[in-house]
Amino acid sequence: MLYFAPISRWKGISLARYARITGWGKYLPEKVLTNKDLERLVDTTEAWILARTGIKERRIAADDETASSMAVHAARQALKVAKLSPDSLDLVITATCTPDLIFPASAALVQHELGAENAAAFDLNAACSGFIYALATASQFIASGTYTNILVLGSEVYSRILDWQDRSTCILFGDGAGAVVMQASDTPPGSLNFVLGNDGSGVDLIYTPGPCGTNKGPYYIKMSGSEVFKFAVNIICLATRQVAKSANLDLKDIELIVPHQANTRIIKAAAKFLEIPAGKFFVNVDKYGNTSAASVPIALCEAVEAGRLRNGDHVVLVGFGGGLSWAAMLLEWGAGRKL
Repeated sequence: MLYFAPISRWKGISLARYARITGWGKYLPEKVLTNKDLERLVDTTEAWILARTGIKERRIAADDETASSMAVHAARQALKVAKLSPDSLDLVITATCTPDLIFPASAALVQHELGAENAAAFDLNAACSGFIYALATASQFIASGTYTNILVLGSEVYSRILDWQDRSTCILFGDGAGAVVMQASDTPPGSLNFVLGNDGSGVDLIYTPGPCGTNKGPYYIKMSGSEVFKFAVNIICLATRQVAKSANLDLKDIELIVPHQANTRIIKAAAKFLEIPAGKFFVNVDKYGNTSAASVPIALCEAVEAGRLRNGDHVVLVGFGGGLSWAAMLLEWGAGRKL
């Protein structure tokens, strides 16, 4: 389980409230789109896709699936692991940039479907960095003493905003959802640190036009691949170093890094520049492609299932995306007592 260690104050008394992840879950659509399938859709080859991205296949949502419906599946798994009923939730945060509707928030739909009648709900859009932004937000609600039980989700249906004739983008993305339950604890697990950032000068490097802007559809993702690649490698290295340094840890003290799953070449390049073994990075992009805000929680869930985290391990979650946004969070894996 993951822990956060901030301090809050109430009526002049210092109260330690630690936020820890007690449940996790994921959902992937049944439909699999392989590189061979893409050869029949667009001018590309299986070998080229694999060499350039490391992606072998990705999942595609069914016609009746949405960001909220996939999030509900992942949420139910996470709540089951946490042994928490939906009516005990104080807040639902859904990180997504492919919501069901412009408004209301997809989180509101999730809240209703789960029966989390006591929870507030809102969406957060920081593109592929969104889940870590949402996790940082949740940890601060717990640190302040405002909330005790929070559901944090990342869910995306990028297949709905892809131009299936654009071989530079349609090969990269897939659909899916991941979830964690974060709860307050009064026992110290160690340290939590996070860094959040954004460089708005790079907005035009990866974006999707929308119906409320000046552009008139189609609303397909646009990306300058080479520029985003360079940004991604640099920012993974910078954010990982910053979040470790802020906790007075060396990179050698980090047992696992769970990066945004965009491209294996990005991850390998970051490992090289950080001078740490590539094996310290958890990678599943080959199975699912880039699922944007869902990629980090899906990967974290699979890392737990694979036994890659033990009590006392330090794990860094790090992401980057449109904005240009970035985020990293340092967590300590361990056990503790809920409030």
